Amino acid sequence: MRKHLIQFLLVAVLSVFSAAAFAQTTVRGQLVDSETGEPLVGAAVMVEGTTQGSVTDIDGYFKQSVASNATLLFKYVGYKDQKKKITQKGASVDLGAIPMEPDAVMLKDVVITSSIAVARKTPVAVSTIDPVFIEDKLGSQELPEILKSTPGVYVTKDGGGYGDSKINIRGFKSENVALMINGVPVNGMENQKVYMSNWSGIADVASSIQVQRGLGASKVSVPSVGGSQNIITKTTDAKKGGFVSYGMGNDGYSKIMFSVSSGLTKDGWAFTLLGSRDTRDGYIQGTASEGYTWFASLAKRINDNHQLSLTAFGSPQSHDQRNAANGLNIKEWQRVKKYMGDKSPYRYNSTFGYRNGQAYNSSHNSYHKPQISLNHLWQIDSKSSLSTAAYFSVGRGNGYSGTGVTGYSSSWYGTGTDGTVNTEFRRPDGTFDYDAVEALNAASTDGSKMIMSKMMNNHLWAGLISTYTTKFGDNFDFYGGIDYRYYKGLHQNIITDLFGGAYYIDSYNRKAVLPENNPVGGTSNYINEKLGVGDVVRRDYDGFVMYEGGFAQLEYNQDRLSAFISGGLSNTSYWRYDRMYYSKDKAESSKKHYLGGNFKGGANYNLDDKNNIFFNAGFISRAPIFDNTFINSQASHERNPDAKNEKVISFELGYGFRSRFFSVNANAYYTKWVDKSLYDNGSFTDDNGNTERWTMNMVGADANHMGFELDFISKPLRWLEVTGMFSWGDWRWNGEASGYMLNNQGQILADSRGTAVTDMANVEQYKYKIKMDNVHVGGSAQTTAALGLNVRPLKGLRLSADWNFFARNYADYDIDASQATQKEAYVVKDPWKIPSYSTFDLSAGYTFDFGKTRATLSGNVYNVFDQEYIADARDGNNHDWESATRVLYGWGRTYSVRLKFSF
Repeated sequence: MRKHLIQFLLVAVLSVFSAAAFAQTTVRGQLVDSETGEPLVGAAVMVEGTTQGSVTDIDGYFKQSVASNATLLFKYVGYKDQKKKITQKGASVDLGAIPMEPDAVMLKDVVITSSIAVARKTPVAVSTIDPVFIEDKLGSQELPEILKSTPGVYVTKDGGGYGDSKINIRGFKSENVALMINGVPVNGMENQKVYMSNWSGIADVASSIQVQRGLGASKVSVPSVGGSQNIITKTTDAKKGGFVSYGMGNDGYSKIMFSVSSGLTKDGWAFTLLGSRDTRDGYIQGTASEGYTWFASLAKRINDNHQLSLTAFGSPQSHDQRNAANGLNIKEWQRVKKYMGDKSPYRYNSTFGYRNGQAYNSSHNSYHKPQISLNHLWQIDSKSSLSTAAYFSVGRGNGYSGTGVTGYSSSWYGTGTDGTVNTEFRRPDGTFDYDAVEALNAASTDGSKMIMSKMMNNHLWAGLISTYTTKFGDNFDFYGGIDYRYYKGLHQNIITDLFGGAYYIDSYNRKAVLPENNPVGGTSNYINEKLGVGDVVRRDYDGFVMYEGGFAQLEYNQDRLSAFISGGLSNTSYWRYDRMYYSKDKAESSKKHYLGGNFKGGANYNLDDKNNIFFNAGFISRAPIFDNTFINSQASHERNPDAKNEKVISFELGYGFRSRFFSVNANAYYTKWVDKSLYDNGSFTDDNGNTERWTMNMVGADANHMGFELDFISKPLRWLEVTGMFSWGDWRWNGEASGYMLNNQGQILADSRGTAVTDMANVEQYKYKIKMDNVHVGGSAQTTAALGLNVRPLKGLRLSADWNFFARNYADYDIDASQATQKEAYVVKDPWKIPSYSTFDLSAGYTFDFGKTRATLSGNVYNVFDQEYIADARDGNNHDWESATRVLYGWGRTYSVRLKFSF
């Protein structure tokens, strides 16, 4: 009996040990891109030394059973292999997000990756929008709109036409926010502005977006002031396959899209093609649109050291608009309710009407700005590489511009400067009466009073950015490179329609006989030339910009510390070629050069595996924009003697916390802007009855932008995610701006009647002044907040709800030089504070197998509760709601649905 008991106990003990030895642990986790946070779909998860394995799902998640002390091997094309030994005990282990590093020599588009910030390393405030988020939340919106839950960002639809959205960061408008595509700058070379209608289809090709607030990590010779958006386009897919999708929504929205990829062939070739067509009747009255997107990428992995990729994409579009200038004052919005019937009165468009029984809108835009980029990556050795992008863009398009003789030039715009609807050409139903314009012109004995022209803004743009990277020892990384850009922009107004008249006489900027090659406004004789369709009116010149720059950066990385110093120098050259107001031998102006540069530095310190702090600071000296360097860039070669570089000083301090269940980022910033240029122009009538222009370029305006930003992600459960953000800004103008009023010959004027100053010894008394101490910056909400809830209750099913709040949004305004005074400075008053508002959005999606393909059905509802709110406004004379003009309300409830098949 005792012997059998001993044997039983021995077997029991052995059984326990055996069970422990062969016990299985279920390991969960998510594979993500280390640079962008993008989930890696279809990555291989293997148990080393066995044939066991699985692949990640559409969100990058995996679940794998392993034995005790097993090692998991993670593999994904284009990324370095990674191993993870499972030492934790228990039936279930959650590894959280596992970052995988891109492999420079594997198939991947050659992006200027030095423009990408890396979490817990790059010391900047950054938010990364991954492709899953873009696909889930974008719907029928424009790409900037999905950034509305980003700290410090304010996005509106502006006029509401297709591609007309605007984005401000930390109170800075688009001309002070860098937009990059794969690290290549695309801000306008003449005025630094970004027109999203030129990039209306960029959402279709976007893989991820990084929004870097403040100075950012971009290694270009002149960085941004307020922040930067780096849109990373889809790469040449290493996996064979593609998708087709169709979406539809409110107000005639319809979109079809396809993508196909060859996959990586045995000899190292791969290509991807994408195309889409987007049509809409328009939420805003009379804003029908048609847009296309095309994208092609061809890559060749030559060997382990060299890779080439050619990427080309464009978004040709044509859309009717409601120009922001057509916003009404608040009382007028209430009056036009009778025109809209059951629809919201805030859809009203004062330039929409009928002509010969057909719908017609004089506010229209068409443009196509394809960008072609040839990228080369040379992995010189294990420590050094050279990344080069040569790019080329040819923009073609125009916007309609209604013009006319004195008394009729502003009639086309539908609204007066006071925000009231122009009733001179108005039907009883509130639509614009284009037939009445034709009747007016037909009855005229001296040609058309009102005509239509198209403002041509064609350009040719070429550039080269090349970055050399190497390591010094184990801890130092060096980046150095060149940034070269050349730009030629054609600016013409071409008559397209005489609207019933026989001809047109340009009485505003009349074409002159210039025997002495004087610019318009001099003593030349004028010709009352009869112009017809196809003739050029008002302007006909080319603007040229040449930009040469260099940059360098040294990084130090050891253990928990990452630090950098960087600097750049640039030379910006401006000149113009005028075919209207100068003869051929005088047509080209002289070149003016402006030297600029920047210096910045920062450090990030990881206190431990969860906590980090960072700091950055910088100084920028930036060349003035093209228009500010001339007295009148539309018609004159005369230079603005007061044009000078703008200076920016910035500081930032931040903190981050990371864990499996909760992550948070917080930062505070201060930016001081010195010598901001203020520009304005107007007209006067001289003693001979000639209409001439005056221009004022004022310098000395300063601005202070400071604030606090916070964002977080909480994942208390695998199927539940909570996101949120809060930002508070204090953005104010300061200082006293001053400048002289000048005519087109550069003569200083004593007054707005055109009297030239002759007493130059006492010229200081003719200087105009504006004082703007502690005046809030307009056009952006200075307090914003957001809260999001993302739920995945079942496999393949997702549900999301998002709340966004905007407050302390002051009405936009220009520092109007016409208000400036010569003795005592005109004191600018604080603008009207627009009422705060909040909106709710819902989205949902379900992914399922459909035969041998993968299908996803998704839907989005924006502004679920149909909230009425003011998104934009221009400040009025009394700085209150009654005098505010150009008031634009946000959109009401809208929706879209989409079905996508992946193969």
